[in-house]
Amino acid sequence: MTIHYSVSDRIATVTLDRPEALNALDLESLKELRAVLAEARDDEEVRVIVLTGAGRKSFCVGADLKNTLPPSTNFGSSFVKSIDRAAAEGVYVRLIELSSLRIFKPMIAAINGYCLGGGLELALQCDLRIAATNAVLGLPEAVVGSIPAVCGIQALQKAVPSAVAMKMLLTGGKVDAGYAERVGLVSDVVEPESLMNKALELARIIAGNGPLAVQMIKKVAETSSNVPLTQALEFTELAWGAMRESEDRIEGRRAFAEKRKPQFKGR
Repeated sequence: MTIHYSVSDRIATVTLDRPEALNALDLESLKELRAVLAEARDDEEVRVIVLTGAGRKSFCVGADLKNTLPPSTNFGSSFVKSIDRAAAEGVYVRLIELSSLRIFKPMIAAINGYCLGGGLELALQCDLRIAATNAVLGLPEAVVGSIPAVCGIQALQKAVPSAVAMKMLLTGGKVDAGYAERVGLVSDVVEPESLMNKALELARIIAGNGPLAVQMIKKVAETSSNVPLTQALEFTELAWGAMRESEDRIEGRRAFAEKRKPQFKGR
């Protein structure tokens, strides 16, 4: 087992555990990762997902390059196949791309040590990123004659100013945690020993909010980020309307009026 999964206080913690490979992901561990993320997605007790790497040396350095050499299969034939079949034929990047899992529960990346290549692309797919002071982040694919093939090019340009993103992409250079915080790539930087405490602190705050509202906010943010403003506003109003009569929204207003903590049920 290279992926550890646990649930406590409505928070699912997913830990990548291949320290001998700096938590690089081979085909089997990628399948395990997707399986536990799907489990967290479907578990009604889970409201927030925290993704991290075992140890202090590495969050994840992406795909295991030693075990992902180009196969003999023609790419054209693999390109049109399903995720699992294409991955088995060498298109493993599809397993790192998480949008097909349709996870609308918030995800927090707790980044310790190296967060490179596909590892950063995993983190960029999380809603929040916090880093230990020893974190090193980058997309060095160009250095080894490749490109970020999951979502790194597009996601990095959304996360930080374009000039910063292009400098990182074209040079393959790495940045430290302090720089990442200054440019907005991560929201918080803490000492390594405090990383999971900070991640769980944020997760508990989010888990205490209305779960339907939190998931709807994520859905609206993802769905309307690349559409004209008028369409984005219309979709937002529809989402608000869908939430209007929910038990949670009514409970939230009652709790506010009665000056008590709301008891949300996700309904």
